[in-house]
Amino acid sequence: MVRAFVALGSNLEDPLRQVLLGFDALAKLPNTKLTSRSRLYRSAPVGITEQPEFVNAVAEIDTALEPRELLDALLAIERAAGRERDGTRWGPRMLDLDLLLYGDRQWDEPGLTLPHAHLHERAFVLLPLKDLAPDLHVPGRGRVSELLEHVDASGCAVMD
Repeated sequence: MVRAFVALGSNLEDPLRQVLLGFDALAKLPNTKLTSRSRLYRSAPVGITEQPEFVNAVAEIDTALEPRELLDALLAIERAAGRERDGTRWGPRMLDLDLLLYGDRQWDEPGLTLPHAHLHERAFVLLPLKDLAPDLHVPGRGRVSELLEHVDASGCAVMD
């Protein structure tokens, strides 16, 4: 089993519900156990700013799935939730699942980069990741808590 982290986000059709359903779907993946989940955060949209706020979180899982198998399973969960990938970057989405880390593996192939290429730049990922593993070392980048010191987290807030 490998410890992996998955980011969850939504800003359409009851985003809180979408993220909670995303956690449920992760818990049902074969050869995978949902071991922990972060608090939920509200965050301002990035890129295209004229859209609703996001609900974001991170899940910690133990999985026997290989990275590509896990990514394919995440994409299937997104599709089942109604996500349509039309090539628009940073637009509104029903459910977004990003594979952030897969153990300490570094990987770079079309469609799959580990650690996630933008993990270290995104407060809406680093804050919930810090909830779960503040001292976690992101290969090639540093500790989560230290990475968070270098991003603007003002657009993110813990949900009540």
